[in-house]
Amino acid sequence: MTVVLIIAAALVAVGLPLYLMHKREERKAGGELPITPPQQECCGLHLTCEKDSLLAAVSEEIVYYDDEELDKYKGRLPDSYDEEEIEQFRDILLTMLPQDIAGWARSLQLREICLPDAVREELLMIVAEARAAKTSS
Repeated sequence: MTVVLIIAAALVAVGLPLYLMHKREERKAGGELPITPPQQECCGLHLTCEKDSLLAAVSEEIVYYDDEELDKYKGRLPDSYDEEEIEQFRDILLTMLPQDIAGWARSLQLREICLPDAVREELLMIVAEARAAKTSS
């Protein structure tokens, strides 16, 4: 029991000053600590380059790839598209430059546009092939 109390006291003794320092820095920054912008070029420190990531959290900037007409699909479920709509997504995907595909996917995520399931699978396959070719070079 004594050991548990010693550990708890040590955690409070270290944690409380750190918490107070954090709050003081937060007040100086105007309520929020500044967030550094994402890297524009691959720094080589990560297993997966943030620039090529399909995660929306990496970049908050919405970039349009001459696909403004897809905004009408905002909020649609992936399985709710008809064949004509699926072909519209597929045509855009297949006419994109390989280096723009990951950015396009991020842009769609930020715009809350879900890809049709079939096109999503094709996109993931293209990105995986591009990454494999990049690593083998």
